[in-house]
Amino acid sequence: MNDGLTVTRVWQIAAPVAADEGMEIIDIELRREAGKRGRVLRLYLDKEGGPNLDDLTRISRQLSDLLDAELEVSEPYTLEVSSPGVNRLLRRVEHFVRFVGKRVRVRTREAVEGRRSFLGLLKEVDGGEIVVVQEGTEFRIPLSLIERANYEHDWSA
Repeated sequence: MNDGLTVTRVWQIAAPVAADEGMEIIDIELRREAGKRGRVLRLYLDKEGGPNLDDLTRISRQLSDLLDAELEVSEPYTLEVSSPGVNRLLRRVEHFVRFVGKRVRVRTREAVEGRRSFLGLLKEVDGGEIVVVQEGTEFRIPLSLIERANYEHDWSA
């Protein structure tokens, strides 16, 4: 039997539900984890001011029913809905734009100016790249090369 549980399909089903609740999907993970039966389907949702527990519970209930109705799933899975946390992932151009002027950590698939890891101020988002200033040096990083990026909260502020 073909398993309909894919990140792409879940995103298609979940995005309108999140939008109706004034939230956006930041990321979706689908993977096997030790100690869990089947796979874990984890959705990270955010909204202005951050979602509260009631928001996440409401969305979780809606999605649970909708996913059960929409997907043919060949094995059990556990649905988890949460906020992205303080050091939230940056996946899409809009995410980067929102964090211009903030500190970010970026890891690239390939070396950019001889390095793959960056931690600094996100200066700008320009076309298909971001500019990160680290220790006074500007690094232009193509979005297509970013493996993982997240906002780094400055606890000293």
